[in-house]
Amino acid sequence: MGLTTFECEVVVSASADEVWARVVTPEGINNEMRPWMTMSIPLGAGELSIDTIRVGEPLGRAWLRLFGVIPFDYDALTIVELDPGRRFYEQSTMMSMRRWEHERTLFALGEHTRVRDRISFEPRLPIPGIAPLLRRILQAFFGHRHRKLHAHFERVVE
Repeated sequence: MGLTTFECEVVVSASADEVWARVVTPEGINNEMRPWMTMSIPLGAGELSIDTIRVGEPLGRAWLRLFGVIPFDYDALTIVELDPGRRFYEQSTMMSMRRWEHERTLFALGEHTRVRDRISFEPRLPIPGIAPLLRRILQAFFGHRHRKLHAHFERVVE
């Protein structure tokens, strides 16, 4: 089984600085994920923001909770590249994924911002057809995240 990759993007009605300030915080990340799941801050990470972590240093396990309650997976979170205000690149492992990569890049478009997520993953389980199924599920989930992000800034603008 190899690496599966997809991209998705959305344009939101806010400056890149405003969007960045939102998407690098636990509150912003969990708002995008709700109601389907939430992600905890790794133990001992304190007041975590992607802007304040040490690049390349594993942060520990960030637990994923179905509906914000039931732990079902973890992300052994490591940010390997950071361009503050513009881009982060996570390379991690998960209980369910041998390899998980998430790159989020912001593109300033005047008063708007294009948010692009590039996801690459390799499932641990060697089940035939699992990667295409997970790709569809993850594309739908990131579509949900983008709708939530778009809605957040639409409310702020109004």
